[in-house]
Amino acid sequence: MKNMEAQASEPLSKNTESTADHDSTEITSLWKLAPVTVALCTTLFCVSLDATIIATAIPKITTYFDSLNDVAWYGSSYIFTTSAMQLIFGKLYTFYPSKWVFLAGLLVFEIGSLICAVAPTSNALIVGRCIAGLGGAGLFSGCLIIVATTVPLRIRPIYMGLVSSMHAIASVAGPLMGGALTDHLSWRWCFYINLPFGGLGLFCILIFLPSNADSIQRVDWKTQLRQFDLPGTIFLIPSIICLIFALQWGGSLYAWDSARIIALFVVSGVTFGVFLGIQVWQKDQATIPIRLMRNRNVWGAAWYGSCISSTSFIFTYYLPIWFQAIKDKSATDSGIANLPSLISMVLFAIIGGILASAIGYYTPLLLVSSVLTSIGGGLLSCLEVDSNIGHWFGYQVLMNAGVGVGAQNALLVASVAVAPADLAMTTSILTFVQTLSSAILLPIGQSVFQNQLSANLISYLPDVDVALILHSGATGFRDHLKSNQLPLALQAYNKALCQTFYVGVATAALSILGPIFMEWLSLKPQVEAKKDDQSSKSSIDEPTQMNSEDKPTESV
Repeated sequence: MKNMEAQASEPLSKNTESTADHDSTEITSLWKLAPVTVALCTTLFCVSLDATIIATAIPKITTYFDSLNDVAWYGSSYIFTTSAMQLIFGKLYTFYPSKWVFLAGLLVFEIGSLICAVAPTSNALIVGRCIAGLGGAGLFSGCLIIVATTVPLRIRPIYMGLVSSMHAIASVAGPLMGGALTDHLSWRWCFYINLPFGGLGLFCILIFLPSNADSIQRVDWKTQLRQFDLPGTIFLIPSIICLIFALQWGGSLYAWDSARIIALFVVSGVTFGVFLGIQVWQKDQATIPIRLMRNRNVWGAAWYGSCISSTSFIFTYYLPIWFQAIKDKSATDSGIANLPSLISMVLFAIIGGILASAIGYYTPLLLVSSVLTSIGGGLLSCLEVDSNIGHWFGYQVLMNAGVGVGAQNALLVASVAVAPADLAMTTSILTFVQTLSSAILLPIGQSVFQNQLSANLISYLPDVDVALILHSGATGFRDHLKSNQLPLALQAYNKALCQTFYVGVATAALSILGPIFMEWLSLKPQVEAKKDDQSSKSSIDEPTQMNSEDKPTESV
């Protein structure tokens, strides 16, 4: 235990060098690395898909179970278990081999998916969603932790970009796949689809991924129990659950000023305040160790990641509504129109990884990402009713190029800015804030959209039944309007959507504060960095013998 605390409390320059401790688990053979990469990609795709694929299946599910009152639970049950358990999995990855923690999480996720697929009642489906979210909580961070501990540092950004791009693909493909499976097979196939992909992941990880048991800190169970920070966890989980419920229910099931919503916000705030107090009291044994809170690279990456993730989610959810409401596209055609977002995000995620490996620094790419995302999002917020394909196609490419080039590179902080003992916890913190911020911003976007659409309709069409238009949805409102009213209704819808996009533009602009305060830490192997330094100084000193080629240099 003392060894762990001593290592974790070292200065940053020493911490970054000690990442070489992970070299014993690196996979240098391509034939072993390839199946592990496939397993990580398919697993992350399934976990991300589960958050969005159900959206288009919910109408059929509610009809099948006659469970309209359970709609909010189908989505929120998965979200709150995923969010609440991510930091717990960070501790598990710290004390136990990542291979077995990952396999356990994947097995739980598969069991939850199977329960959902065969659920005889609505309550059983909700329980299955909770179990799937519980397992999924450890898989997103687990994928990144495995990449960080098995892929050599010099090519790690490329693999990080490849694996992380699965989240972007699933976010866009989820509603399309959900609609297709529901229409042509059954809504149950939205969950059955996870079984073969998960089975492939289980097989590849079990056979090809080496265990990192030798690099795990050996501590007794009492010390582990203290490190899990049970008092903090007891207050953190209800805080997250109450917050997500308040945001999910507010403005939809209940009014924002209702006693139920206010009570949820109050309980969330009080319990989170107690949690923060416990973190300060527990110091380095806290759920979020105080040493990581003080690390500007960690909180800078967390700020950037939460802002960029929120921006991406806002546009991912509301741009399809623009296509369906303004351009009168079907759900399938709307998904096709979103392909520029998907393709550019995936392509530039890989390009961003290549650039980070080539130049040796990820911080400048985060700055470029913030600028491109802000500009692209700003242009999308200027869309008009008569905007042509050149506008919405190009704007999507620009914005998602920004998201892709930087989003996965922020996660490299866990590889170079903290001690090896903190890698798993740092990765879990970064994924936790991204998940939670997206869960917070989406209801805010929904509130902005509903309020602005109502106000715009009253302004443009004072004689129309606004409540009827709102409840008709993005495609059904046309059926309740006369031909001379439709252009004004489209103007009202377009303006409301653009005003919703402003939320995403604001978070994109704010994301630049993260990399501004981060250090420029090198990804280059230290041997190469020393050679570069010697060359620049025209020095003929002999290079220092290193233990590993993957020791990163200190900050610039």
